[in-house]
Amino acid sequence: MKIDKTNIDIIRELKEGKKSFKVIADKLAITENTVRSRVNKLQEEGVLEICGLVDPATLPGHQSVVIGIKLAEMNLVQKGEEISKLKGVVSTCVVTGRYDLIVQVLFKEGFGLLEFYTDEIAKIEGVNSVEAFVVYKSYNLKVPYIF
Repeated sequence: MKIDKTNIDIIRELKEGKKSFKVIADKLAITENTVRSRVNKLQEEGVLEICGLVDPATLPGHQSVVIGIKLAEMNLVQKGEEISKLKGVVSTCVVTGRYDLIVQVLFKEGFGLLEFYTDEIAKIEGVNSVEAFVVYKSYNLKVPYIF
């Protein structure tokens, strides 16, 4: 799918999530039907997902952690996909640099770093090492509520 200026403008307007298609159409000087059909197409193509996001710091008993993972093997994409499906995982990225994967994880009471390592990461073969970075303060971090 070609992402043109109109698609980018619509996505930008949807940053707030609850804005109506009519308001977006009026602002962009296009029809409401154009906005609706483009949003539907963007969603069908996997370009756009509209969802509520939360600041983990505002959720009592929740903690955001970034984890760097080094793998023993070079099947980065396959391992990244496996890890992305583990409990608590918000996102997984194949990266360059010191780690092979960077994983954003959301924890809650009763499911913390220890449980993630022993119950979830332990399921994945070929993990060489992990390093956790506990987020004490973040700016502009919003994640889908996954529990």
